[in-house]
Amino acid sequence: MSASLPFRDINVHASSSYYAFSSPSSPNAPALIVDRPSGDLRLNDGKVTGGHRVSNVPGILGIVHLKLDSYIITIAKAKPVGRIKGHQIYQVTATEFLPLRERQVHDPDEDTFLVYLKTLLKTGPMYFSYTFDLTNSFQRQADGNQNDPLWARADDRFFWNRFICAAMIDFRLGNASSRLSSGAQPAIDPYILPVMYGMLEIFNTSIKGNSLSYSLITRRSRHRTGTRYMSRGIDEEGHVSNFNETEQAIVLNDTASSASSGGYSNGKPIGSSETQVLAYVQTRGSVPVYWAEINSLKYTPKLQIRAVESAAPAARKHFDEQIALYGENYMVNLVNQKGREKPVKEAYESIVKILQSSPKTSQDSSSRSSEQTKTIDSQGKNRYDHLHYVYFDFHNETKGLKWHRAQLLLDTLSSGLEAGGYFHSIDRPSSTGGVDVRRRQTAVVRSNCMDCLDRTNVIQSMLGRWALNRQLTDLSLLRPGENASDDAAFESLFRNVWADNADVVSKTYSGTGALKTDFTRTGARTKAGALQDLRNSLTRYAKNNFADGPRQDAFDLFLGAYRPDSQGVGTQHFVDRRPVVVQSMPYVLGMCAFFVAVSLSSTRSESAAVWPLRLFTLMCCGVGGYAGRFMLSFGSLYVNWPKLNTPPWAVENYQEVLEKAHKDPVVGPFLGKGRSDTGYLEEGKKRRE
Repeated sequence: MSASLPFRDINVHASSSYYAFSSPSSPNAPALIVDRPSGDLRLNDGKVTGGHRVSNVPGILGIVHLKLDSYIITIAKAKPVGRIKGHQIYQVTATEFLPLRERQVHDPDEDTFLVYLKTLLKTGPMYFSYTFDLTNSFQRQADGNQNDPLWARADDRFFWNRFICAAMIDFRLGNASSRLSSGAQPAIDPYILPVMYGMLEIFNTSIKGNSLSYSLITRRSRHRTGTRYMSRGIDEEGHVSNFNETEQAIVLNDTASSASSGGYSNGKPIGSSETQVLAYVQTRGSVPVYWAEINSLKYTPKLQIRAVESAAPAARKHFDEQIALYGENYMVNLVNQKGREKPVKEAYESIVKILQSSPKTSQDSSSRSSEQTKTIDSQGKNRYDHLHYVYFDFHNETKGLKWHRAQLLLDTLSSGLEAGGYFHSIDRPSSTGGVDVRRRQTAVVRSNCMDCLDRTNVIQSMLGRWALNRQLTDLSLLRPGENASDDAAFESLFRNVWADNADVVSKTYSGTGALKTDFTRTGARTKAGALQDLRNSLTRYAKNNFADGPRQDAFDLFLGAYRPDSQGVGTQHFVDRRPVVVQSMPYVLGMCAFFVAVSLSSTRSESAAVWPLRLFTLMCCGVGGYAGRFMLSFGSLYVNWPKLNTPPWAVENYQEVLEKAHKDPVVGPFLGKGRSDTGYLEEGKKRRE
C-alpha cells in the first residue's frame, strides 16, 4: 500500500459558517471542512456548496489559537529551490492568515500576536516537499516505513509546524475533542504538510569532471528554540538551545534531478547507472547545563551558571536521545579556556564526568526518539561510554588568522571519524523500489562554542570537507592524496554554500549573519569583511538588547511554548508596568541630546546674550548625562525581555536591579515600591515554571 502524499494544490472556499479545502487534481478526495467559528474539523465527500472560492494555495501550515480567535495559516506562495533524487523542494515565501470569526474582534494583545507571527513567518527560512521527507536524514529515511504518510514519518524534532498541525493530527488519529469526531480519519493525511526550518541549498555540479548533485541541509530543532541571549543551555526535558542537525550529501547519477534542471554543466555521469547517495551528518547545540547570559545594555552580558549537579537528569535525557539516534558522540567544545568563558568550559567537563561516572545503565531508547527511527546499537557498553569529550581552544590555536591550525582538531578526531564513517546507499531498480544500504554512519560530531555559531561554523565546514574527500576517495573518484578542493570551481561553490549555511543559522539565532564569512568564502580576510563584521557585531548588540524579546515571544507562540487561548481574556501582556520615571529616562536623554545639538548648531545675532543659551546647554548636558548614566547603571530595566515566557533568571535580575535603583539618591524616591512593578515579568516567569 503506497503512502498518501500531500496535495500539491488546494482550493480554498469560504463562507460565513466554514472554510473548505479541496484538491482540484484529486476530485474524488474528500474536502476538509473547518467550521467557523468553532474550528471543528470534518471531511465532506460530496460537493461543497454555499461558499465562494478565495484562493488556490500550495499547502496548509496549520491552525493557531490566539487570545480571541483562531487562524488557519496557509502557504500563499512557494518557490522551487531544487531537486533531490527527482523530488522537488520548495521554500515558503508568503503565508496568509484566515480568521475563523467572520467579524474579527480587535484587541492590543491579539494584534501584537499576529504581528509577531507574521514577522516570524516572513523572515523564517522554511522548506517543504510533497514527496521527500526533509525532516529526516537519508539514513533515517532508509530505516523508515515508506508506507506511512509523510507527516507520520517526519522527525518530531524538525517537524517545525507540528504544534499548529496538532488539531489536524488529533482529528486524523481520532483523538479530537470535537463532537463531530468519529474514529481515525486517514483521508485527512494529504492535507498535513510537514515543514522544515533551517537552511537548504542544492547544486548540480561536478568534481574533476565527475557529475554529481551536492546539497547541504541544516534542520533547526523546534524544541527550546529561541534567540541568542534569551535561550541558552538545557531545559528539564533534555532539549538544548540552538540545536541544529546539518547533513551534507552528494548524489551520483541523479538523472531525474539533472534532467529536470537542464543537466550537469561540466562533467560526465559516473560509470554505473545506479543512483547513489553518500551523506554525512553532524550536530551543534548549546552546552547542556543550566546557564544564561543576562543582558544589561553592556556589550558583554553577565554570565550565570547554576549548580552543575542539578542539570544531570536533563543532560542524561539529552545524551540518551543523542546516543540512540547517532551512536558515538564526539563532543567538541570550542569555548575559551580563559576569561569569562572558562566557567562554561568547566561546567561542560563536570557534567560529562558526572554522566560517565554513572553506574551501568540499560539500553532503553529515549522516550522522545521516534518510533520509526532505527537506533544505533550500543553493544552492551555503559551508555555514557559512548560520549567522547574533546576540547579545542579554537581562539588560541587559530589566533592571527591561522585557520589551518584547526587541522589539529581533525587529527585528534581522526580515529573516531574513520570508525564512524558516513551513510552510503544505492537505489534499487524501480520495479522493487527502496534502497540498499552499503554502510552506515555510527558516530556524530556534536560541536559547540558559546553561541554555537561562528567558531562552530568553521569546524563544521572543515568536517564537511573531510567527509567529502573520504567519500570520493572510497568511490575512486579521487586518488589517494587528492582533494575536492583541487577543483577550483567546486571549491568556490563549497565555500559559498557553507558560508550561506553559517549566515542562515546565525540570523535565526542572533539576528545577523555570521562573522568572518569573508574568509570562509574567499580564503582571505578583507577590509570589507572586517567592516561587515563590525556592522554585524553592532547590530547583534542592538537586536539582542532591544528586539530579541519580541522574537522570542514569536517563537513561543508558533511552537506552542505559550498558548494565549489558555489564558484569561482580560490578561494584558504588553503593557509597560515599569515605574514612570524609569520609562521616561530614554525620552529625557533624547530631548537633552536634541536641545544640545540645536544650541550648538544654531546661529545667534551679535546683540543676543550668550550666557542664557550656554547655561541651558550645560543644564541639558548635565540632565542628559545623568539620564544616560542611570540607563547604563541599571541597564536590565531597559532590555526588551520576552513578555510571554519570561526566563526566571531575567525576572530575578530585573528585581535585583530595580531594588538597586531605589537607592539612587535622585531617582530612587520617585520609584515607589519596585517589586509591584514587575507584574508582567512575574506572570511570564510563572508561566514558564
